[in-house]
Amino acid sequence: MSARALACALTMLAALFAGLASSLGQGFSGLGADPGGFAPVVRGRALTFPADHGAHPEHRIEWWYLTANLKDAQGASYGVQWTLFRQAAMPGAQGEGWSTQQLWMGHAALTSAGTHRFAEKFARGGVGQAGVEMKPFNAFIDDWQMKAFSEDASAFAPIELTASGKDFAYRLRLDSDRPVVLQGDAGYSIKSDRGQASYYYSQPYLKVTGTLMVDGKTIEVTGQGWIDREWSSQPLASDQTGWDWFSLHLDSGEKLMLFRLRHADGKNFYAGNWIGTDGKSEPIAADAIAMTPLGTTQVAGRSIPTAWRIEIPSRALNIESKPLNPQSWMDTRFQYWEGPVTVKGTQNGIGYLEMTGY
Repeated sequence: MSARALACALTMLAALFAGLASSLGQGFSGLGADPGGFAPVVRGRALTFPADHGAHPEHRIEWWYLTANLKDAQGASYGVQWTLFRQAAMPGAQGEGWSTQQLWMGHAALTSAGTHRFAEKFARGGVGQAGVEMKPFNAFIDDWQMKAFSEDASAFAPIELTASGKDFAYRLRLDSDRPVVLQGDAGYSIKSDRGQASYYYSQPYLKVTGTLMVDGKTIEVTGQGWIDREWSSQPLASDQTGWDWFSLHLDSGEKLMLFRLRHADGKNFYAGNWIGTDGKSEPIAADAIAMTPLGTTQVAGRSIPTAWRIEIPSRALNIESKPLNPQSWMDTRFQYWEGPVTVKGTQNGIGYLEMTGY
């Protein structure tokens, strides 16, 4: 590549990342911008596997999102997050090499009761630095990987997961003998009363084994994991300011995905799915969900509702959540709270909570 071509490529890259940072800087309300030119999300579109484990560049944004609740041999608890985000800078025919409009961002975190460590990466698509490959499935950004062990990735497992930051690293194996679960209505997940939606499915049946590396110390861990896959071109309405999102492993063997999307006028949009022990996923009616903040924590100069009550009377569920570490703040380019939680009440369990827009 000539010096002039390299300079042009770097200038384009800087401009595209500036646009991404501006979009992310708006908070998740930035995801409510007009989706003009990008592919719509359509009710009734059947999700197919393993094809839909891959990227959907015709849509504006998507992510591959792993959370895991882990314990070491002494019973100490840890949480791990691994996320790969893809965002298209513009719609239209896909460019190749440096001309691609695909931008990638990776987040990794390791949480204990006393510390929350995180790292962030940015990459340009089209030049081998980040992307999603198939046969075998491999979602990657630099040396961070979510890579299948075999070409048959229809169950999204077994997978090897790796990431590292300046003071932590992890290498985990994710196994499952269950198929993925469709969220929303057969994978069509509504996000507002005005029809904004995404395609959304999960693999909530992951058995996790592996090692954490913290300050030069290796820690063997086991536990449960959950992968969320979601893509859209306008997942939120323009007046939605953020969300509060739970993914829970209940001791009964049932699973619960639940979220509250906050509106600028103080109203909320609720949705969720109850996943039975038979793997059947059933949407929960919005008026059947109550999510109530019980207490706040001062985090990074703001008040964050880190304790919650969740009530779903139709499921005889009344539980309260508590964070492993209330200071689980992701001080990344786009800032948010993300950390492991325990729940107690009519059912006990573990899981993860993500909160954006605070």
